[in-house]
Amino acid sequence: MTDLLADAAAELYEADPDEFTQRRQDLADRAREAGQPAVAKQIAGLRKPTRSAWVVNRLVRADPQVTSRLAALAAELRDGPSMDGTKIRELTAARSRLVDELTRQALQVSDLPAPPAALREEVTATLDAAIADPEVAANLGTLVRAAHWAGFGLDPMTPFPADAPSPSARKTPAAPASPRTPKPSQPATPTPAEAAAERDRRRQEKLQQAERALAEADQAAESANLAEQDLEDTVRRLEAELADARERLAEARRQSYRAESRRRRANAELGRLRE
Repeated sequence: MTDLLADAAAELYEADPDEFTQRRQDLADRAREAGQPAVAKQIAGLRKPTRSAWVVNRLVRADPQVTSRLAALAAELRDGPSMDGTKIRELTAARSRLVDELTRQALQVSDLPAPPAALREEVTATLDAAIADPEVAANLGTLVRAAHWAGFGLDPMTPFPADAPSPSARKTPAAPASPRTPKPSQPATPTPAEAAAERDRRRQEKLQQAERALAEADQAAESANLAEQDLEDTVRRLEAELADARERLAEARRQSYRAESRRRRANAELGRLRE
């Protein structure tokens, strides 16, 4: 027996989003006619993807190697704590090259040679998020909206390597030691460990702020998607009611015409009988 739900998802998330709503209804009706009302309900509940999500879905379905390439790089990046600065920079460059390459490929597959800048950015962000976030990676092929990675650096669990100086350390030369002894009232210069701890604290604060912003955006997007689906269902119901009302109106007009014809004939017959 074919998997109607899987087949429907494959068709819907690969087809153009403009055709999604009508095609979803057709596939749900087909499942219902096949005696699978539960599957029909699941198909009807599939959510319409945004244009950028569709571009990524179509790429993954057109080229199954995409997911394995993203997963392979993600596995390398998860080894961050054991890598030196040179290796991390190499992987960062590889990540950028892979995401750029797949973005171009996705737009070509979707026949979008000159997409809007916002759409290109969302495709790039989604592919980048798929490397860092296993949940995004698991949903490739059935995404309903673009994804954005809220973390910093290579991976949320990857600390800055000890042998890789920070950008500020590379750009700013060390200040010469002062010949004067600091006054007791002046704050002591933090030790490297204290400075690293402060940097980590600030990084965690930024990460938490970004995660809160992402959660709020996800909630807003989810609410908007649910509202869209509810309105689509309402439109389908009203369209069905309108079609039924039009059919009943046409039948009422036919009956009215036949009744009027009978009335005229009866009136004519009555006139002849009275003569």
